[in-house]
Amino acid sequence: MKVKASVNGAISLVNAIATWKGATLGIVAKVEAIVSTSEGKGIHLESDNQNTSSRLVKKVVELSVPKRELEKNRIEIFLKSEIPTGYGLKSSSAISSVVSLACQKIFKPNFTDSQVLNPGIDASLATKVSMTGAYDDACACYFGGIQVTDNKHRKIIKSDKTPTNLVAVIFVPKSRKRGNIKHLKLLENVFENAWNFAKNGDYWNAMTLNGYATSAILNSDPKIISALIENGALGASVSGNGPSIAAIVKKDNASKIKKVFSEHEGATMLAEINNRRAEVHEM
Repeated sequence: MKVKASVNGAISLVNAIATWKGATLGIVAKVEAIVSTSEGKGIHLESDNQNTSSRLVKKVVELSVPKRELEKNRIEIFLKSEIPTGYGLKSSSAISSVVSLACQKIFKPNFTDSQVLNPGIDASLATKVSMTGAYDDACACYFGGIQVTDNKHRKIIKSDKTPTNLVAVIFVPKSRKRGNIKHLKLLENVFENAWNFAKNGDYWNAMTLNGYATSAILNSDPKIISALIENGALGASVSGNGPSIAAIVKKDNASKIKKVFSEHEGATMLAEINNRRAEVHEM
C-alpha cells in the first residue's frame, strides 16, 4: 500500500516552554510524506533535507504502527519539506504529524485526530526534540488556523480561522545562534499574560508581548520587534525558540516589513496563512 500525506508549518504566537501553554498560527509551507509498505521488515527513510531527524521519524512510526504490523512490513518513507529546519517554524511537528498521519491511513483507516497527534508528540518528548511535546505546534500544523492550547493536558482551549487578507513575513537569520531556552521560565508571568491575550482572541498583542519576552532571552534584538510594529505589523515575534522572526501584516503592507528585515543578515520569506487541515490519500 502507498499513501501520500501533507501537513503545513506554523509560527508562534505564544511560546509554551515557560507555562506549558502555547498559541500558534498555521502557514502555507508544507511537508509531504509518501509512505509505502511491502513484505519484509524495517523502517527506511529518505528525505530531501539532510537535517531531518531519522530518530524522530522512526520513533513516530514505532508509536503509530501496531507491533505485529511492524514485524511483517517493510515501511519506506520519503519526505519532502518546504520548511527550513531548526529555525522555529515547526518543521519537527509537521514532520512527526505527516508521518503519523500516513501511518494511520495505512494501518488504522478509521483513525481519530488524537491518534494522529499523540504519536508525534510522544516521539518529540522521547527523542528530546521538544521540551513540552509541542502540542500547540502540532495542532496548528495539523488543523491550520490559530490554535491556543494547554500542552500539558493536550487540550485545545481556543481555535480560530485567520483572516486571509493577512500574510506572514518571516525572517530567517544567517546566524542560528540562540540563547538558553530554559531561561524563558524566568518570565513565566509575562508568557502567562501573553497566553491570556491569545485565549481572549487578542492574538496580535499576544504575539508582540511574546516577541519582546522571547527576543530578550533568545539572543534576538527586541528593537526589531519595535521596528516591525512601527512599520505596520499587527503582531511580531521570535517564532518558537528562534532564531526566525515572524510578523503578521496586511498583504498590501508586506513590502515595508520586508524592508525592516533587509537591514539584517539573512533571508526573508513570505508565507500565506493556512486555515486548512492536513490531507492524506491513497496513491
